[in-house]
Amino acid sequence: MEEKRGIVWFRQDLRLHDNEALTEALSHCSEIIPVYVFDERVFTGTTQWYGFPKTGKYRAKFIIESVEDLRRSLRRLGNDLIVRFGKPEDEIMSIAKQYKTSWVFCNRERTQEEIDVQDALEKRLWSIGQEMRYSRGKMLYYTADLPFPITQTPEIFTQFRKEVERVVKVRKPLPAPSELPPIHPDIVPGEIPTLRQLGHEPYANDHRAVIDFQGGETAGMERLKYYLWDSDRAQTYFDTRNELLGGDYSTKFSAWLAQGCLSPKMIYWELKRYEEERGENKSTYWIFFELLWRDFFRLMAKKHGNNIFFKGGMKEDPDKRLRSDRKLLQLWVEGRTGVPFIDANMREIKNTGFMSNRGRQNVASFLVNDLKVNWQMGAEYFESVLIDYDTASNWCNWNYIAGVGNDPREDRYFNILSQARRYDPAGDYVKHWLPELSYLPPEKVHRPDTLSGKEQQEMHLTLGADYPKAMVSTRRWA
Repeated sequence: MEEKRGIVWFRQDLRLHDNEALTEALSHCSEIIPVYVFDERVFTGTTQWYGFPKTGKYRAKFIIESVEDLRRSLRRLGNDLIVRFGKPEDEIMSIAKQYKTSWVFCNRERTQEEIDVQDALEKRLWSIGQEMRYSRGKMLYYTADLPFPITQTPEIFTQFRKEVERVVKVRKPLPAPSELPPIHPDIVPGEIPTLRQLGHEPYANDHRAVIDFQGGETAGMERLKYYLWDSDRAQTYFDTRNELLGGDYSTKFSAWLAQGCLSPKMIYWELKRYEEERGENKSTYWIFFELLWRDFFRLMAKKHGNNIFFKGGMKEDPDKRLRSDRKLLQLWVEGRTGVPFIDANMREIKNTGFMSNRGRQNVASFLVNDLKVNWQMGAEYFESVLIDYDTASNWCNWNYIAGVGNDPREDRYFNILSQARRYDPAGDYVKHWLPELSYLPPEKVHRPDTLSGKEQQEMHLTLGADYPKAMVSTRRWA
């Protein structure tokens, strides 16, 4: 092999297993320089329209832990991770120029902000005769294997699923390297910033959280092993996936998938091995089904481009009734709407950075359909606070709830009271996050706004003082 040096730019692919950019770099280069840049715009900037911190403390901490884990893994193999803070197009260009690399290898991102960064870097590299070499790192399927070009991806998930399942096989994940060439001795590795340096105060995890999300490939692989093999929860996923309390009602893979600490192909093939050894059922299929949704949303984000961020969404038809009301939004954010099922979910996400999929659909529907607040405000808040924020999944899901996605159903309105009674029949979840309602019996816990003065006294609750009066009467859903 001709002596070549290349940069491996780690982005949202913080792992060694099934990392195509890393694999390609090792096949072309005798020396590699792994780099991660804490992009100042992402970690200290604000969201586009409504000014939320772009990366909240929960995700920032998770990413810091993931970068630390990646550095440890690279050092065990005789290499290192070069860490910088700034703009990737500046920091990587500086390394490329100083150490006379030939290429920058990275996994391609598909949404506008990430595209702008990779395009800016690519143009600067051309000026010194170097190239970007793109790979794919986020999806279960390779776009080249799909039976249609991205621009002709079916608009309806069911159609997409049937076409893909029928003809496309999931490729095996690429192995993690067993050794790496040593890094150039003159390169300063750089310090991984602390949470405080990124603008957040250190915090202790809330004891009420579903699990302690620990960032990194190591923790992600441990979670995969636990959920499939140690706990055998893959046998019951379909039946428990809509529950609200505890760590095991769903896989919780999403945070590790979002930062690329876990490859979807790794999950798929581990799931196939599990099915061979312990049996295939509806639950094991449904885990695969959820991975399909991730691919579908990523393809929709590529197909529809920036429309997914605009008020009119994929349909390019904004609902003019929705208003950008910050006062209503703030009550929703703080879990002070007076509707217990909504408030419990919103307090969970505020205090932990996580919320169940069932909760996300309900709070989004309430914001859009009951409060008539612009859905973009909710999407940006989720972008800020979620520990498992994924651009395509977040914005496409909000498109769906707001009725501007490509959902064949015209109305995604959720009856909040019906949902609360179905998924939290005894009020255990509500009381977990709203202890001020702990004295309410199951038949009252979801409807405190219907309590008489005497009942409030008996149940140690004063509406408007101990718990807010309802912004929307629960009689609406009765």
